[in-house]
Amino acid sequence: MRVFSATLATETNTFAPMPTALSSFEEAGHYPAGQHPDRMSIYAGPLWAARVRGAERGWHLQEGVVAGAQPGGITTRHAYETLREELLADLRAAMPVDMVLLGLHGAMVADGYDDCEGDLLQRVRAIAGPDRVIGVEIDPHCHLTEAMTANADLIIAFKEYPHTDILERGLELVDLCAAMVEGKVQPVAAVVDCEMIVTVHTSREPARGFVDRIQALEGKDGVLSISIAHGFSWGDVPGMGTKLLVYTDDDAAQAQALARQLADEFIALREGLGVPYPDIDSALDQALAFDGGPVVVSDGADNPGGGAASDATFMLRRMIERGIGDAALGPMWDPIAVRIAFDAGLGARLPLRIGGKISPLSGNPLDLLCTVKALHHDLVMSGLSGTPVPMGDCALVEANGIEIVLVTRRNQAMGTDLFTQLGCDLAAKKVVVVKSSQHFYASFSQVAKQVIYAGAPGSVTLDLRTLPYQKIQRPKWPLDV
Repeated sequence: MRVFSATLATETNTFAPMPTALSSFEEAGHYPAGQHPDRMSIYAGPLWAARVRGAERGWHLQEGVVAGAQPGGITTRHAYETLREELLADLRAAMPVDMVLLGLHGAMVADGYDDCEGDLLQRVRAIAGPDRVIGVEIDPHCHLTEAMTANADLIIAFKEYPHTDILERGLELVDLCAAMVEGKVQPVAAVVDCEMIVTVHTSREPARGFVDRIQALEGKDGVLSISIAHGFSWGDVPGMGTKLLVYTDDDAAQAQALARQLADEFIALREGLGVPYPDIDSALDQALAFDGGPVVVSDGADNPGGGAASDATFMLRRMIERGIGDAALGPMWDPIAVRIAFDAGLGARLPLRIGGKISPLSGNPLDLLCTVKALHHDLVMSGLSGTPVPMGDCALVEANGIEIVLVTRRNQAMGTDLFTQLGCDLAAKKVVVVKSSQHFYASFSQVAKQVIYAGAPGSVTLDLRTLPYQKIQRPKWPLDV
């Protein structure tokens, strides 16, 4: 079997201040055809799964470009069109193929393209032809559009949030696509729009039970695959929102009926899916009132994994103003402060201006008297599904009893080793503030005695009613109630 696999992925926050350019992909991971390293990267699950299955079954695997960028603002037209054409040229060079496997995000927006994935898949289909199998693995925080489902034979989203099942879903995709090539199955799709936008933390109920239920349905009675497209709230495009996607084996009526049934069940859960998000002071009050520690507080509004700058000072400022010590916070994206800390050297005590550099949603910078406690060149943090996350040069500084992780690569807190590699003892802290919405949970829940999701200001605000939507389809709960 001749197989082609490639990746083009980023998550676009249309309200975020920083554009996503070619340099964003080059920094996060741009591997030309055939140059992807011997380890899985976050959106190359299909390629890695194809390597696994191809080695077992003697496939001829042609690897195209793998390009992914840290979530940010709108992708430049130049970046999207350049990378799109690179991927399409790789596909043309690989033809003829039996199967195309793509790692996409599903919420990529570029200047002039509200639906990058739909545009790309239309072009891939035109090259591959109507009879070749096209399979796609996507992030559930996607805009599942008609152009995507019309041009791909099979789309499978990660089921877990945090996304700990990237390889498992990639293997499912590859196995089902191979079964299509062999004539064993014929997937037909049904999509139901739930007309809402919700948080789906599979680490707790009721999302946990619902995901377990849909997984129990797969592989039985002609049901091939079920995905929940959570949607990405911070992408102002027509396709934004929560949707149910069902594939059955050559039974459109069954697919539609099951998608409608599951969508209705999911809609009924919506009030319980959201997380409480107390304001900063209330979140800190709860953390301090808890007997023991550490208490992990999520500053999801400044989550770089949702497109924020990760240099907001709102949480840190209030902690200092309230005299809260015995605490840690990170990652704070501040390459300038890191450079100064390295120049000053380990053990130095010096004034540092930290954070608040990118936009009003970053707050004002903080001028602090800091002690440099640790320095680490090219720190690599443990990420989702075992994927490595480069954080660049990092510094741990202490001010007012708070240890702050400063980084040069804009990535969210995922592994506790972001702190521990710098000598920060999380178990000894009362409060640990992480700049992440939920991906931190897989690792930090292992040390946290309590987790609180704070409703701070920022580019990834949890209060969706404050966002100036112009393009999304309405009505949409909870915006319209």
